[in-house]
Amino acid sequence: MSKTILILGACGQIGTELTLNLRSVHGNDRVIASDIREGSGELMSSGPFEILDATNAQAVEDVVVHHNVEEIYLMAALLSATAEKFPDRAWNLNMTSLFNVLDLAKEGKIDKVFWPSSIAVFGPNTPSEQTPQATIMEPSTVYGISKLAGERWCAYYHRKFGVDVRSVRYPGLISWKTQPGGGTTDYAVEIFHKAVAGEPYECFLKEDSRLPMMYMEDAIRATINLMQADADDVKVRSSYNLASMSFTPEEIAREIQKHKPEFTVSYAPDFRQDIADSWPGSIDDNQARTDWGWEPEFDLSATTAAMLEGLGGSQ
Repeated sequence: MSKTILILGACGQIGTELTLNLRSVHGNDRVIASDIREGSGELMSSGPFEILDATNAQAVEDVVVHHNVEEIYLMAALLSATAEKFPDRAWNLNMTSLFNVLDLAKEGKIDKVFWPSSIAVFGPNTPSEQTPQATIMEPSTVYGISKLAGERWCAYYHRKFGVDVRSVRYPGLISWKTQPGGGTTDYAVEIFHKAVAGEPYECFLKEDSRLPMMYMEDAIRATINLMQADADDVKVRSSYNLASMSFTPEEIAREIQKHKPEFTVSYAPDFRQDIADSWPGSIDDNQARTDWGWEPEFDLSATTAAMLEGLGGSQ
């Protein structure tokens, strides 16, 4: 019998696609989507939805009890660029929601938790190439600070209370189905929208800013595979490094130009450049590959083709 799952933050860039994928695995009625606002038509029509503030502990518990929820995927967060503008709000959302969910697990009211971390936990003193699983972590953003704190709390709740919490450090995520949510890697989605619209793109990062990236389909598959892994195989209870590809704005522009030779890009770095400069250029994810068999399927070429086809078909 399929488990009942609650997704907090289901209307965001990751949450929307995760919800639809989990519904295809467990059944539409078994996956409860929730957010502070309604989402896409497909998300709203395909299964149960609750208007829910993830920082309201009692409201979250009420939904858990009402639907007999066994697992929670906590996707609600304020991302890097937006969090720099609203640091208090970001800290409150990112941390309060995590404690609400961890406490439900500690009290035995749910069985398992997924909470995403990010490459934002790393900082300017972190080794920038093939960043190790365990390394110096001195984040320079509010978002990164909240994610690093969250990692330590996840590990603590697992060690102290036996909470089955699982996590990956997402790189920049690329998807055509939903708009990005205010992150430093959003350029890698915006650039495709401009290309398909036949318009030039002004990138907010320098042309040689290399960052780890991943196509959303890979990210969703990694998330579900980790949650389906045997508990004994999940050796890291803070968060796993996760990698797929690394590229620069100039490299992705050249890849798009193979399909659309007339496409042009200019560069006007803004405050997000400092954030990008503090992040790694590539990630070592060997532990995830060893422990639960992670392996990406999309490289830059395949991602570019999928994005252009997806956006072209959606016009």
